[in-house]
Amino acid sequence: MSFDTLGLAPEIVRAVKAKNYETPTPIQARAIPAILAGQDLIGCAQTGTGKTAGFTLPILQRLMTGKSPSLRVLVLVPTRELAAQVSDSIKTYGRFLRLRTAVVYGGVGYAPQIQALRNGVDILVATPGRLLDHMRQGLVRYNALEVLVIDEADRMLDMGFLPDVKTILKQLPAQRQTLFFSATMPPEVQRLANEILKQPTVIEIARQGTTAKNVKQVVYPIDTARKRDLLIHLIDKEQMGQVLVFTRTKHRADHLASQLERTGKRVAAIHGNKSQAARTKALEAFKRGSIQVLVATNLAARGLDVKGISHVVNYELPEAPEDYIHRIGRTARAEAAGDAISLVAPHEREQLRDIERLIGEKIPQTTVEGFEHHPETHTDAPKRSFQSRREPNHAGRGRGTAHREGASRRFSQGSERSVRTPRTESAQHRGAGGEAGVPRHEPRPHGHGPADRHPAARVIGRRWSSN
Repeated sequence: MSFDTLGLAPEIVRAVKAKNYETPTPIQARAIPAILAGQDLIGCAQTGTGKTAGFTLPILQRLMTGKSPSLRVLVLVPTRELAAQVSDSIKTYGRFLRLRTAVVYGGVGYAPQIQALRNGVDILVATPGRLLDHMRQGLVRYNALEVLVIDEADRMLDMGFLPDVKTILKQLPAQRQTLFFSATMPPEVQRLANEILKQPTVIEIARQGTTAKNVKQVVYPIDTARKRDLLIHLIDKEQMGQVLVFTRTKHRADHLASQLERTGKRVAAIHGNKSQAARTKALEAFKRGSIQVLVATNLAARGLDVKGISHVVNYELPEAPEDYIHRIGRTARAEAAGDAISLVAPHEREQLRDIERLIGEKIPQTTVEGFEHHPETHTDAPKRSFQSRREPNHAGRGRGTAHREGASRRFSQGSERSVRTPRTESAQHRGAGGEAGVPRHEPRPHGHGPADRHPAARVIGRRWSSN
């Protein structure tokens, strides 16, 4: 099967072939005909399977006829990085079409986004928080909307966006095509799908918990204090190409990046405390090959599509086993091969067992001479820092909803077990700059706020109101 046989327009096929893609992936081969036929769809597939093109290509085909520009497609995504990736895909595959695409997310200024919306768009890619801000200012109208895409639905709900998503859904036309994609289908995700989809076609490429077939996995048992030295040894010995290293905390990501840089490695770090400009700069440098090692928190576990990542290293295992699958899915993209290395300290053994139960297999273990783990020298695991189980993004803290575009509202309180912070305000009770999960009477963090306020908002005491 080739893209020519899927019923796509020559302009779209030409753009696909310009990216050197000849054969559709399994999810593309099944999703594209269903979407072209106007069916609602549930797509459940592991990361790196090409699902973005699976919905982008037929949507572009649909928009080739009809009035332009008019907002006919809305794509909701959980993070800034994923929003940028989807927007780039739309522009790549629609390069020979005269369509307008805009992307809106928090952590950056409003002005360019407002101008793009006022100029008119055919496709809008957005994170829920910033989209609601623009909706409250009357900048987004859905009277011509034909297609809704919800991408990474499980991540969206995990990050606490369900109230925002439901608020947006209430404003959309009932008659529309809805495309729903999720790597996993826990009960709450399935309930949402049941509420908004009409007799959907269900496409499940692999069972939940399946890792990419071309990823070679290995575990190195190692004492915590020797992880850094082993990582440096492996980078040099294995002559690794592009390396993505995951840590569990922002502080450790910065610290490890600094240590690697002192050894002469070309390295950068990305996490929720970095500004959007800094994160974009680091990702672009990584894509160009200007840096070899990118150290990241779970912020990059989804929505990061970089060709040529040869190795993913779990410097620390994630607490949620599902995040392991998303992490190692950053390599072996589009049927390529890749390696996933996990450096596992004694106190992480339980997390390793949880991961192995999820994926249904034991991960091979090996050691490097000189870096063997010695149980008699083991000390207690370091205390857990005041850090979420899944990386919060505080880059926009105090700046309206911007900080929530990568934020999972979790915290540790008096124990080592992380729990979810209850949302203290619903989306409909926040102002244009309202902050989810932060009561109005609490002071906002010092040094944040004015740069990202909507131009139509002004400050009255601690509350924001619209003129």
